Amino acid sequence: MNRTLPIVNTITNTDKMKLFIDVARGVRPADLVITNAQIYNPFIREWEIGSLAIQDGRIAGVGNYHGMHELNLKGLSIVPGLIDAHVHIESSLLTPAEYARVVLLHGTTTVIADPHEIANVCGKDGIKYMLKSQDVTPLDLFFTLPSCVPATPLDESAEILSAEDLTMFIHHSGVVGLGEMMNVPGTLNQDPDVMKKLALSDIKEGHAPFLRGPDLQAYIATGVQSDHETISLEEAREKIKSGMYLYVREGSTEKNLNVLLPAITSATADRCSFCTDDRHVDMLVESGHIDDCIRKAIESGLEPELAYRLATLSPAERFGLHDRGALNPGRLADFCVIDDVNTCNVIRTFKHGKEILNISYHATPTCSYQFRSHVPSPEDIRITGNGRARVVGIIPEQIATDSLIYEISGETPYDIDQDIIKVVVASRYYEDRVGIGLVHGLKMKEGAIASSVAHDSHHVIAAGTSDDEILHACREVIRNRGGMVCVHDGFSTVLPLSCAGLMADEPYTQVYNQLSKLNKLTEKTGAIENPFMYLSFLSLTVIPSLRITPGGVFDCSLFAQVPLFIDEMGS
Repeated sequence: MNRTLPIVNTITNTDKMKLFIDVARGVRPADLVITNAQIYNPFIREWEIGSLAIQDGRIAGVGNYHGMHELNLKGLSIVPGLIDAHVHIESSLLTPAEYARVVLLHGTTTVIADPHEIANVCGKDGIKYMLKSQDVTPLDLFFTLPSCVPATPLDESAEILSAEDLTMFIHHSGVVGLGEMMNVPGTLNQDPDVMKKLALSDIKEGHAPFLRGPDLQAYIATGVQSDHETISLEEAREKIKSGMYLYVREGSTEKNLNVLLPAITSATADRCSFCTDDRHVDMLVESGHIDDCIRKAIESGLEPELAYRLATLSPAERFGLHDRGALNPGRLADFCVIDDVNTCNVIRTFKHGKEILNISYHATPTCSYQFRSHVPSPEDIRITGNGRARVVGIIPEQIATDSLIYEISGETPYDIDQDIIKVVVASRYYEDRVGIGLVHGLKMKEGAIASSVAHDSHHVIAAGTSDDEILHACREVIRNRGGMVCVHDGFSTVLPLSCAGLMADEPYTQVYNQLSKLNKLTEKTGAIENPFMYLSFLSLTVIPSLRITPGGVFDCSLFAQVPLFIDEMGS
């Protein structure tokens, strides 16, 4: 099945068009009519009582219609299919087909995904793998091409994807633009390859945490149009005022919704959308997807009519998907049924006018990938030296970190009372590359955790309260060629990630159960909630302020590796 970008009213068959017009005029009965429904209209942000006529998978009209089949909703509400404006499917720990099974249940019918996680691990083959997944699910998967593989010139990945490499994908069906441009320094300094990438598409996604003032203006001047990394209200207002699209993010650990909501008004709603970015399967199952964003926004005081606008028409218009986002004539009959406008409890989902029911598990071929990591030796992870040390400070509910300084002894670097433990990053691509650092905020008092999900290069990353347990956790991840591991009191629990060391090629229910067992053991260590998601971002060099890589401590403000210990001059 070869999908092309949909355009509104693309009924090219003359007979079908005649029939469609007759149905819209009420001359002939529709395939299906949804009656006695409260229908949300995002154009005017109001609810209409009436019937929804569906013909050949599209909306023929809203009003008083009759059909060959009719479904009486008895006053329940209908909203257009929900849309996620920016997501990394890999972060769910599910393959795309299984991810789709979960989010469809929550009313999501379209996602805009950036496959830069798997692209870092598998290069062009990773992009091809994700594009092929369009054919195995009713969920509409659109993709932006990963613009930063590796994330920065100082990072490692399976391949370096140039503008020329991306050119082969830019006209592929389902590709809607260029993915988040994380290389802000390269953009501002007019790096030649960055400039070539920005010229590939009219739609350019951004990644600009804390960027303000003239540098923000210059970043936008290159054609970058959106941002999902905004965490302060002032920053959000400046970006909207400067013409950017704002994606209000609510992920497993990236919780920006409450802070940014005051930026959303009747005047700005068409420039704002919801996104999840990174949500593990447990949050998808337990809390939901975009429906969860809607609920939280309404609970925090946003008018329901504005909240539903951000989840439907706003992202559709941002990406030029003019055949969805609203339930008006000619658009796709993608919608969900909710029993209460204020709680957005999705009870039924329809795709192309057909209810989504009992989608079965679909095993997909995994993507081949490199995994050259070797278990570090005790000497590899030993800290030598004493004095003031740079410590990565976790900020709860954010992926940004603090740059902290603590007095540390290399002989006893663990300071459980001050919540300082060791973090280790072993390269996935080079056997002899191991970085060591310290982290504050994981709150672990015992044990260790490790994972092969470490944004964006996805090395093996581990943190714990003793060297032996850290090495044990690393060993289990490497033995499985990828996974998530917790070690506590001599026991270990493993969630294998057999698809590129990022995703589990199993039914989502099974992955959810395995992750739940892993989380239960992790709770015994005393760790912060969602410790694996926090751990996965400790190596991400494109979010301030301090990170750990296979090269050691990385200072994002200096954009350079720095020593663990600070010398007397304070360098």
